[in-house]
Amino acid sequence: MHRRNVFAGPYLDRVAHLRQDEHWLAAALADARSRAIPVWNSKSLITEASDAPPGAPTARAGFVEFSALPSGTANLGSLIFLGTHEQAHYFAYELEATEPPLLLPNAQFQDLRLNAARLDSREAGLLAYARAMISWRRSHRYCGKCGTGTAAAKGGHVLRCTNPSCGHEQFPRLDPAVIVLVSDGNQALLGRQASWPTGRYSTIAGFVEPGESLEDAVVREVAEETGVEVQEVHYHSSQPWPFPSSLMLGFLARARTRAIHLRDQELEDARWFSRADILAAPSMLPPHQSISFSLIEQWFDSLGDGRLRDLAGGSSWPAPR
Repeated sequence: MHRRNVFAGPYLDRVAHLRQDEHWLAAALADARSRAIPVWNSKSLITEASDAPPGAPTARAGFVEFSALPSGTANLGSLIFLGTHEQAHYFAYELEATEPPLLLPNAQFQDLRLNAARLDSREAGLLAYARAMISWRRSHRYCGKCGTGTAAAKGGHVLRCTNPSCGHEQFPRLDPAVIVLVSDGNQALLGRQASWPTGRYSTIAGFVEPGESLEDAVVREVAEETGVEVQEVHYHSSQPWPFPSSLMLGFLARARTRAIHLRDQELEDARWFSRADILAAPSMLPPHQSISFSLIEQWFDSLGDGRLRDLAGGSSWPAPR
């Protein structure tokens, strides 16, 4: 079994059957154990764990009491119910302000991609879930059918058109994307985009199109981006990717051809790498918290002694440009 990808896992009970129970939700709002997970400018509230022992998370998620939120905003119109964990109820909350207020001591709103590896896996998952839900709500303020404003229902998991003659309901949506490690024996196919840090390479990825299976998307994306034809496509794992609303579906595939032709200009470069090539330049790898690293790791570890995670050292997300 491979390790669970970052942002994935049973980090809380979503109790979806209770989202339409207004009395239960009202009781959850009144519960002193309930906490808000604030999101500001697509950033998450994170505190530093300066006294963390070696190997422990160096950062903590900022969970906020409702009393710390702007007056009158702790209601089901502004909060999105996420679920429960150890008898505490968690709600996502978007701060719409030019500058964020001070909600917790020594806490700042930070980019989740840059800090996910520093967080406990449960807390990273909660922050990702909150960020994804806030992003969805922000982009669906109006009805897609008639243009009338929407109102939240079912704990914030439905946005319903307020036009009585329409009443169209919108639900959270994900954009499925395939990501694949293509191998040919002791070599793996990796590519890089021009916007990435110098020397960074990763696995091939792209969005699934309508009327297309996941396996067909893998074959098409690899051919479009690199000109390489693949076969024996096998599912590996998935990773929620709330930047803003993707689900990364990881695959392993074997090359049927090797010649590289950059057809759609999505990539600046693509080439075949051996295990020795990767060991000679471990900084070329994507960050450990990405599913792309997990795919490379699966292939690398299957070829010989030594685990990639131990040999390559740490790798963090590049700062956004």
